[in-house]
Amino acid sequence: MLYCYVKAIPPKKTKINFRFFSYGLTALGVFFISNATLPILMYQLKSFQFSRGAFVNPVESSYGGYSDYNGYNSYNNYKNWFAEAPKLPTRETKITHYNISIPKLKIENAVVAIGGEDLSESLIQYPGTALPGEYGNTVIFGHSVLPQFYNPKNYKTIFSTLPTLKEGDEILVDFDGIRYRYVVVKMVEVSPNDVSVLEQRYDGEYLSLVTCVPPGTYLRRLIVKAKLVPF
Repeated sequence: MLYCYVKAIPPKKTKINFRFFSYGLTALGVFFISNATLPILMYQLKSFQFSRGAFVNPVESSYGGYSDYNGYNSYNNYKNWFAEAPKLPTRETKITHYNISIPKLKIENAVVAIGGEDLSESLIQYPGTALPGEYGNTVIFGHSVLPQFYNPKNYKTIFSTLPTLKEGDEILVDFDGIRYRYVVVKMVEVSPNDVSVLEQRYDGEYLSLVTCVPPGTYLRRLIVKAKLVPF
């Protein structure tokens, strides 16, 4: 019997299709970019209903003010939100903290620190503005980020959906054992140079909520103004 040897056929090498791999990476990149920019663009289109003017240059929102340890302006400090904010006379009170709830936004008993400085730990009432229930304007600052990251219990994201409020929406404040009910009467946007939000009018009891917009940026300031009403 004759024998012969046949050389084994080498296995076929699987070719990696780098073209589809690059397409996948591109699609993933487009997804992440869109996820970040689309909410901002959509906000810009809708914001003209309460905007006072044209878009604000991003540079205007970041000069002056207090810096963090790296030398950059830290927006965790409310003092950086308005470049020319005045120092108002101190109002005498033994209360250092109180609570605010916004049912529509599912914010319940958020802590407001009077004259605090770190917005990542609580909401902050601008010192010298009226105390809740008093004649004048109670001004409260809060952080915002892209709305998809909104968490009503996280002070870094707590005001991300503030732009969805409308006239007539309710804001509840618990201060020194008394509950106050405010109703939204107006929403406006201002530049970081416009400190009119801090004005104290004594023809009524007002509450102003302040955050940066579009959410996730520091371009402008949204002011949600509410007025005290009876239960």
